[in-house]
Amino acid sequence: MLKLTNVTTRIGDHQVIHDVSLHIAHGDIVALLGGNGAGKTSLFRTIVGVLPVSKGKVEFKGEEINHIAAHKIVGKGISLCPEGRQLFPQLPVYKNLMLGAYHRKDKKGIEESLEQVYTLFPRLKERYKQMAGTFSGGEQQMLAVGRAIMSKPDMMLLDEPSMGLAPLVVEGIAEAITKLNKTGMTIFLSEQNAQIALMITRHGYVLENGHLVLDGLSKDLITNEKVKKAYLGT
Repeated sequence: MLKLTNVTTRIGDHQVIHDVSLHIAHGDIVALLGGNGAGKTSLFRTIVGVLPVSKGKVEFKGEEINHIAAHKIVGKGISLCPEGRQLFPQLPVYKNLMLGAYHRKDKKGIEESLEQVYTLFPRLKERYKQMAGTFSGGEQQMLAVGRAIMSKPDMMLLDEPSMGLAPLVVEGIAEAITKLNKTGMTIFLSEQNAQIALMITRHGYVLENGHLVLDGLSKDLITNEKVKKAYLGT
């Protein structure tokens, strides 16, 4: 479904992604591991067109999307749930969610997506009139994921969804991600929390200083000595 071939990205004179190649199949759930500053967010922004590809190519469902504007890439079926949630704090839950469906014209489909969000996160339905800025960190993450769902993506990129959240809240978000994947949605999950990421994914990539340094099945990575030492604290 998603294929990157020798992708390099620059921000000004600084190269942040170095010749990255990877492949994610339809319906898969894949982890992107790496510490702070490893380049995970830059790679995700490159995939969705926010950062331009300096070299190489990004293909989605067999189509090269390197030179397509970010808002048009959303329409092709990729949705990014960004690091830090980036909600509109002065708008209520409902309006934040509807902004995720800005490019859609199918009113019935939008209503179905909204019901999917409310089923996955009942708290959002209970508080649909509440301002997003008054929510806890966990509730804001639910809202950010819900907004991404509203674009009706075939593939969702989740950038650091566990950041700053309590362990019990992280478990709830992880469960929701797993449920989304079971509906057929392809998931690419960026995380510093390697433990939770490798527990819910089937395959993983490790990014260091913009370079892919390791990949494999999640069940193998979780026992890999380098991964254990660098990301699992063992």
